[in-house]
Amino acid sequence: MKDVKKEFRWFSITEYEKEAEYLRRRHKEGWKFKNVTYPGIYIFEKCEPQDVIYQLDYNPDGIKNQGEYVQMFEDCGWEYLKEFAGYTYFRKPAEKMEKEENIFCDDQSRLDLLNRLFRGRVIPLMVFFVCLLVNGYLNMNDPVLIIIYGVLTGVYIFVLLQFAVKYVSFRNRIMKM
Repeated sequence: MKDVKKEFRWFSITEYEKEAEYLRRRHKEGWKFKNVTYPGIYIFEKCEPQDVIYQLDYNPDGIKNQGEYVQMFEDCGWEYLKEFAGYTYFRKPAEKMEKEENIFCDDQSRLDLLNRLFRGRVIPLMVFFVCLLVNGYLNMNDPVLIIIYGVLTGVYIFVLLQFAVKYVSFRNRIMKM
């Protein structure tokens, strides 16, 4: 029976690069990424340590045309792994990389990714958050709810600020060109 390891890790919607680096580190340690499930449970399978580059793409339109979308990446040597929560996971051994290869080759493609994230994740999260707040204000006489809503507000503001900083950074670099 193969050795399997489960780990809990949480990455915000803008931390796809950190998530890819985390998966790469695990692979170098001899744990190959197999699956991820809610609420951030990563499943790894024991393997020979190897330097493997992981990349994530958020592209719901690509998922609609999955065959063509996956084939485009496979033609460039990327192995399709899975889809989870709107993200598509790919990997490629570092030795097969040509220079610093990345599925987002320029700032415009990174900005396009952030636009897709905004429409697919930030706006729905905003609607959910506003609904929580409206409901929460009606029940604000409970100290436990006040703490819960305070924590949720803090997390939401953190994620929104992270997104805004990344978006403005890419947009400004494009404007300077």
